[in-house]
Amino acid sequence: MSKILSALIAAAFAAVTFSAVAADAAAPAAAPAAAEAPKAETAKPAKKAKKTHKKAKKAKAAKADAAMEAAPAAK
Repeated sequence: MSKILSALIAAAFAAVTFSAVAADAAAPAAAPAAAEAPKAETAKPAKKAKKTHKKAKKAKAAKADAAMEAAPAAK
C-alpha cells in the first residue's frame, strides 16, 4: 500500500511540474503581445458636451410667447 501511495504522489508531482513548465514556456510568447496592446490604444480625452440648454430655453420661451400671442387672436 505504501508503494502505491508513493507512486501516486510521484505521478501527481510529475504532472504538476510538467504543466507548470509547459505554461511557463508559453508565457513569454504571449507577454510581448500583451505589452504592445496598451501602447497601440491611446487614451483620448472625452469631449465636453455643448451647452445647448440656454438656446433650448430661449427657443422654448419664444415658442410659449408666440403661443400666448396667437391664443387671444384666435378667440
